[in-house]
Amino acid sequence: MNILLKAVTIYHPESEFHLQQQHIFIESGTITYIGPETREAEQVVEASGLCVSLGWVDMFAFAGEPGLEHKEDLESVAAAAAAGGFTELLCLPNVQPVVQTKGAVNFIKSKSAYLPVTLHPAAAITIDAEGKDLTEMIDLHRAGAIAFTDGLKPLQGADVLLKALQYVQMFNGLLLNKPEHTRLTNHGQMHEGEVSTRLGMKGMPAIAEEVMVTRDLQLLTYTGGRLHFSAISTAAAVDAIRKAKAQGLQVTCDVASYQAFFTDETILPFDTNYKVAPPFRSQADAEAIKEGLRDGTIDVLMSAHLPHDPEAKNLEFDLAEFGITNLETAFAVANTSLTGALSTEAIIEKFALNPRKILGLPASGLAVGEQANLTLFNPTKTWTPEVNKTKSKSKNSPFYGRSLTGAVVGIVHKGQMVLN
Repeated sequence: MNILLKAVTIYHPESEFHLQQQHIFIESGTITYIGPETREAEQVVEASGLCVSLGWVDMFAFAGEPGLEHKEDLESVAAAAAAGGFTELLCLPNVQPVVQTKGAVNFIKSKSAYLPVTLHPAAAITIDAEGKDLTEMIDLHRAGAIAFTDGLKPLQGADVLLKALQYVQMFNGLLLNKPEHTRLTNHGQMHEGEVSTRLGMKGMPAIAEEVMVTRDLQLLTYTGGRLHFSAISTAAAVDAIRKAKAQGLQVTCDVASYQAFFTDETILPFDTNYKVAPPFRSQADAEAIKEGLRDGTIDVLMSAHLPHDPEAKNLEFDLAEFGITNLETAFAVANTSLTGALSTEAIIEKFALNPRKILGLPASGLAVGEQANLTLFNPTKTWTPEVNKTKSKSKNSPFYGRSLTGAVVGIVHKGQMVLN
C-alpha cells in the first residue's frame, strides 16, 4: 500500500526538514520521498495542523499478558498504544509468571511480531521481583530483554541493587528502579500533607522517594553503570538527580505524563481513579517537575499505564489498587498540563527521542530509505476522551469527559497504518 502524508509539519531535530511542512510518501512501509511535491497514493492522510515525528516510545507500560489478561493483553495494549501515538513499548515484567526466563522474553517478542506496535520486554532484576536473588540477566539480555527492572516493586535492598549495577556492566545493561521506601509508604493512600490529614487518610511521604533516590545515587557513584529512575514525583528527587547529572553520573529518569496535571489538593477525594503511586503531590512538587522537564533533568515523559478491572477499582479507597490507564491520553495530558512550561518540540523529544537514546533503540524511521516509524498528531486540537471508545480493556482513568488539548491522529509502523 502506498501512503501520502500530505503537508505535515515534521518534528525531528536530526532531519533537514525539522519544523518544515512537507509531503511524505511511503511505499510498502518504506519512506521513498520527503519534499514539496505531491504524489498519487492509494491512501492520503490530510488534515489541518497535522504534524509527524519519529514514533513515540513508552518506558513504563503494563501489558497484563500472561496471567492477567482480564486487565490487559498484548493485543489490547498494542491497540491502546497505537491510539495514543506509541509505536514501541517497554513492557513491565510484573505479569504471572514474572518475565524472568528466555521463554518469557521470547513469548512477548514473538506474539507481538505482527502487531502494529513493537513490544519490548523488560526482564526482572530479581527472581519473582521479590528483591532477593538476581535473575540470569546475561542470558535474558541475549534473549532480547532491553532493560531490567522489578517494575512495580521498588528494589529495597541496597546490596541487591549494588550487585545488579555491577552485573549489568558486563554488557552495558540498563537498570530501572522505581524509588520508594516501602516501609515508609506502607498502608499509605495519597500524598502525606495537609489534605491527607484533613481527609483522615494515611499519607505517602515525599521522603520515602527522596531517601531512595539519594541511596541509589550513592550506590551508582560507588559501582558505576547506568541507572534510570522510573516515575519520580518530588522536588527533592528532581534536585538530587540534577546534581548527580552535573557530577557526570550515568543517570536518567522519567515522570508520568499526568504527574503535574493534578495535585493532592485538586484530586476528587475518595475517587479511586485518582489513586496512583507515586501519588499526586503538592503544588511545589508539580512546579519542580515542570522545571526538571524544562532544564533537561527529567529525560522522559511516559504513560505509567496500569490498567485494572472494575473489581480492583470499584472499592473503598483504601482497598482499591493503585494506577490508571493512560496510554491513549499520555500525550494530551502532558501537552495540556505543561502548556507554557514546555514547547511541543520539547514534549516530542521526551516521548520520541530520549527514550530511544536511553534504551539503545535506533533513532530511524523518518528519512528517505528507512522503514517508516512515525507518529501523527495535532498539538492544538481539543478533544474529550470517552470511556466507551477506549482501546484498553480497562476503564480506570480520571480523564474521561475532561477536555484535553493535543490529539493523536495515528501511527505508521511495521508497514501498517493505524488511524484514530
